[in-house]
Amino acid sequence: MKALISRLFCLTIVSGFLAIGSVSAEQEDGPWSGKAGLGYLATSGNSESSSLNALFRLSYNLTNWHHQFGAQAISNVTSDVTTAERYQLNFKSKYDFTEHDYVFGLVSWEKDRFSGYEEQLSEAIGYGRRLLNSDTQILNVELGLGAKQADLSDGTRETGVIGRAGLDYLWKFSDTADFTQLLAVESGSGNTYIESVTAVTAKLMESLALSVSYTIKNNSDVPVGRDKSDTFTAINLEYAF
Repeated sequence: MKALISRLFCLTIVSGFLAIGSVSAEQEDGPWSGKAGLGYLATSGNSESSSLNALFRLSYNLTNWHHQFGAQAISNVTSDVTTAERYQLNFKSKYDFTEHDYVFGLVSWEKDRFSGYEEQLSEAIGYGRRLLNSDTQILNVELGLGAKQADLSDGTRETGVIGRAGLDYLWKFSDTADFTQLLAVESGSGNTYIESVTAVTAKLMESLALSVSYTIKNNSDVPVGRDKSDTFTAINLEYAF
């Protein structure tokens, strides 16, 4: 029941974002932009399962300032048993002080019922450098320091200082398709967390696109009985506004 409520909640939220996006698309271009995505698969017969992938991104870009908010939900139920349930929120701000250099600050929250780290909150500030910045390719690398608070599946809690490294790559290999690679590493005294998101997006029409992504999460130290790595494969329809 809890998983069903979560899926219905996400469907309602994403539907609302799509409605907002359709109105925004009719207005003149401005500093605001974003996208909402939804992927859902249900099977019945010898085996019954359903999965939901929902995401939302909102960006604000004006002169030297760049702000981005993101939300994502992943859920999977097989034969009335929830096998995956993950929620993620993040906010990031960047300020360009040269054409290639910027400073950033970010806050990221994640809850995952089936991970060794059930809930994580991290904050970081740092420096970023644009190594590539052309019409077809953009490559940003980042280094920073911050703090992290985490609740583990065995009931313990970890807090401490972390170092953070990030990579953000975009390749527009055609007029209608692009490839993205995101990589984040957060390392502290008790654990090193790595997240990689690889995605290919193809435009179907003016504002609608199909996206296929593969996510890998890894924690170097997890409670006994938990896997260090988790992977997610998602296929979403995305609406840009």
